[in-house]
Amino acid sequence: MAKVLVTGGAGFIGSFLAHKLVANGDQVVIVDDLSMGKLENIADIKDQVTFYEHTVCDENFMHNLLNQGKFDYIYYLAAVSSVADSVARPWYTHQVNQESVVNTLEFIRTHHLPIKKLLFSSSAAVYGNAADFPKTEDSHVDPLTPYAIDKYAAERYTVDYGHLYGVPTVAVRFFNVYGPRQNPDSEYSGVLSIVTKCLKNKQPFTLYGDGRQTRDYVYVEDVVDALIKIATETNEPTVYNIANGNEQALIDVIHTYEDIAGMKLDIVQREARKGDIQKSKADVSKLKSIGFEPKWSLHDGLMNYWKYYSKH
Repeated sequence: MAKVLVTGGAGFIGSFLAHKLVANGDQVVIVDDLSMGKLENIADIKDQVTFYEHTVCDENFMHNLLNQGKFDYIYYLAAVSSVADSVARPWYTHQVNQESVVNTLEFIRTHHLPIKKLLFSSSAAVYGNAADFPKTEDSHVDPLTPYAIDKYAAERYTVDYGHLYGVPTVAVRFFNVYGPRQNPDSEYSGVLSIVTKCLKNKQPFTLYGDGRQTRDYVYVEDVVDALIKIATETNEPTVYNIANGNEQALIDVIHTYEDIAGMKLDIVQREARKGDIQKSKADVSKLKSIGFEPKWSLHDGLMNYWKYYSKH
């Protein structure tokens, strides 16, 4: 049984991770300020985890928790994951998305905490519109927003604390994660959660651009399996793409979803948004080299998502 800290553990991905860790018999502590996460996401495991409603920006709280927790693994998923919010409030989001990460790493280093691994969750947003395609972990980066800049900087700090100081670290770049418990009401939610909500409630969906923008969609269950494998079975301080390795145009995904739901989506077209990325696809050969294979096809993932959302 491992002792595990999940920051952002009441969020979409974090709550799935917490459920999986509990099912694996681990002792789980969650820190989440509920600015984006929801208690209902962890309601059915609330008696099996220790939960703190707190910001990761509180140094004293985090230092005490790290000192007393004696954690084996730390999954650092806490973030303001709204790109729009980072543009509107760059200093506030910087404190969450970068400074809190460096502060945690520095406390682990200076207090010689004997962790087995700290995993930091970065984002495919770091690639921006750089020409390399598909995106490998060594591709050029072109972070276009404060969110992407902070993710890239915190990712580099994470990896370099491994190389320079021997802190056992690893970082991952999420591509387009989707699935149950994704919040369609947050100001920058995954597009598929918004499509799902619009289909269910028969509301119009605003499509920015022509719908030919491509993304690499990966189901949340695959993401969680990859996170645990990377944290527990790798040794090098490095970065892994977490994705399916497939490129899908948004309009094609919408048509697939319409078939699954058995209804048409009311689409309202608008001009493309400034800063939006046109093409995104991951090279996942590095992830596959450690023995990971995604289990969920886009069709099966959407089918499961629709079943869940129809019931809830």
